[in-house]
Amino acid sequence: MARPITLFTGQWADLPFEEVARLAGEWGYDGLEIACWGDHIDVSRWDDEAYVQSRRDILERNGLQVWAISNHLTGQAVCDDPIDVRHRDILSDRVWGDGDPEGVRQRAAEDLKDTARFAAKLGVTTVNGFTGSSIWKAVAMFPPASDEFIAAGYQDFADRWNPILDVFEEVGVRFALEVHPSEIAYDYWTAKATLDAIGHRESFGFNFDPSHFVWQQLDSIAFVLDFADHIFHVHVKESITNLDGRNGVLGSHLPWANPRRGWTFVSTGHGAVKWEPLFRALNAIGYDGPTSVEWEDAGMDRLHGAPEALAFVRKLAAITPPDAAFDSAFSTKTDESA
Repeated sequence: MARPITLFTGQWADLPFEEVARLAGEWGYDGLEIACWGDHIDVSRWDDEAYVQSRRDILERNGLQVWAISNHLTGQAVCDDPIDVRHRDILSDRVWGDGDPEGVRQRAAEDLKDTARFAAKLGVTTVNGFTGSSIWKAVAMFPPASDEFIAAGYQDFADRWNPILDVFEEVGVRFALEVHPSEIAYDYWTAKATLDAIGHRESFGFNFDPSHFVWQQLDSIAFVLDFADHIFHVHVKESITNLDGRNGVLGSHLPWANPRRGWTFVSTGHGAVKWEPLFRALNAIGYDGPTSVEWEDAGMDRLHGAPEALAFVRKLAAITPPDAAFDSAFSTKTDESA
C-alpha cells in the first residue's frame, strides 16, 4: 500500500481547522498532520470526549485521516535556556503563565504529556515536535563551551524528557523529534548523542525533514539508513542554498526569501533535496508511515504551493519497494541465465 500523503497544518494555523481540512480534502490529500496550536487542537481538552470527537468529525466530513499530531511550539520551551520574548510569541497563555522561565518549562512539559494523552484518545501513535535545548546557544563554541557544559545540557534534556516519555509509553504513543537547528539534536552526531542521553528509549525517535540537512551539507540518505529504527515520521519539505561568497549558512538574521540569505525554505519540488534516492532509502528501511507536506515558502502563494506539492509527492509514490512477484520473476530469470 502506498504511504499516505498528509498536509501539516502548522503553517495554516491562522485558518480555522475546518477550513484547512476543507482545502486539503478538495486538493486530494489523504489526511492531516494536525498542529496543536491555533484552533486545530487544544491538548488541554484531551479528556473532553466531545471535543476529541469534533476533530474526528471534521476529518471525516472532508474525507481525511490522521496519523500524527504535532506540538513543536510548546516542545521548544521544555529545555530552552533562555526563555524570552520569542517564546511569549509562540506559546499559549496557559503555558506562558507569568513568564517565569522555570515555570514555563514545567508547564510546557505538562502540556507535552497532555499531547500524548490527546493523541491516544484520537487513535494516533505518533507525536512530532521539538525538545528545545539549553546548549544550542553554545553552537558557535565561543565563549568556550567545556565538555562538562555540553554534557550538562544533554543531562538536562534527559532529566526533563524522561518523565514526559514515561507518559508517552503509558498511553502507547511515540515522540518524534524533528532534527532541527535550536534543538538538542540538530545534525547527525547530535542525534546520536541525544539517543545516548536517554538510553535509546523505544518511545523516542525522529521526524525526518531533509530541508534542515541541505544548508548544513548533511547526507539525508545516510541519516535515514543509519537511524532506520528511529525514523517515526517524514516531512516533505525543501530548502535551497545561495552561498555566493557574501551569503552565509547561518542566514545573517535576514527574513525568509531575502536573496541575501545563504539558505531559505522553498516549496516541495523547487529545492535541492534529492527525493528519488531518498524515497528509495525510505523503502529500503521499510518506512510505511506518512509523507507529510510541510509547506513553507515565503516567496510563493500557499494556495498554489500546497496542491502542487501534493502532485509532486504523488509522482514519487511510484518509487515503491519490489513486490514478491518481482522478486520471484527476477530470481527465475537469474537462474535460467546461469
